[in-house]
Amino acid sequence: MAQKKSSLKLLNVLLWVAQLLLAVSLIWAAAMKLFQPAGTLARMWPWTADYPFLVMLTGIVDLTGGIGLVLPAWRRISPKLTVFAAIGTLTLMITAIVFHISRNEASQTGINIFFAALAIFIVWGRTVKVPVRNR
Repeated sequence: MAQKKSSLKLLNVLLWVAQLLLAVSLIWAAAMKLFQPAGTLARMWPWTADYPFLVMLTGIVDLTGGIGLVLPAWRRISPKLTVFAAIGTLTLMITAIVFHISRNEASQTGINIFFAALAIFIVWGRTVKVPVRNR
């Protein structure tokens, strides 16, 4: 019994690390997309020059996803929203992978695959193994 409790505690810590890593990355990406000048952004991410509306849209989605990965679980107010944010992030990453492949930018998908894996881990962990409990 103590072994199981210790394993669940470790898993909970790993889930929080994954949530924070993904949230910080998404919020950073949102800040870049929403506040960087278009020319600077286009040098970093060439696709942004062709799709300014998509830059704004994904910036807003990144921001809400980043907040949703941490805030509901941390405050324990509707912690299921954390799972929904992870599902939304997974959807965003799959869409980004398809988008980059369609533009012959498959080499740009590594980070999307990594973030998708983190999102899957969070969904699995928070729904099956270590859900965040309401107060």
